[in-house]
Amino acid sequence: MTDESALQKDWYAVLEASPSDSLQELKQKYQKLALLYHPDKQSPDVPPGEVEQCVQRFIEVDQAWKILGNEETKKNYDLQRHAAELKQGWPIDAYVRLEDMTWQDDEQAYLYGCRCGGEYMMSKEEAEENVSVICCNTCSLSIEVKEF
Repeated sequence: MTDESALQKDWYAVLEASPSDSLQELKQKYQKLALLYHPDKQSPDVPPGEVEQCVQRFIEVDQAWKILGNEETKKNYDLQRHAAELKQGWPIDAYVRLEDMTWQDDEQAYLYGCRCGGEYMMSKEEAEENVSVICCNTCSLSIEVKEF
């Protein structure tokens, strides 16, 4: 899941959950909300505007479950959330030139090794958009990529 708009949405808040909740707890919260907002469960005397709100909320809850209910997509989402949190005012541990990073065709990204053994990864799009701070995929270190 690399869609930036999907990352901006707090899927845990949508499920009224927290990142520390187990998969079973997430599933229970999803089921409760899905039942509450499911279009077929709405009373016939509910005004049309409220029905539309319930449908939208149901769609949002369903999308949250699709991301958080799958171990792989949840892991990716959590890593992206973590990286986004680190980019918000986290200290820069090093400055690296883009030309010092290695281009990986299979990843379609620039890579740079971290001292922890992890990697910093910057997509071609991020480089073109001048995204300059990136975080290690393993630890909490961050670097700023400069074009000197």
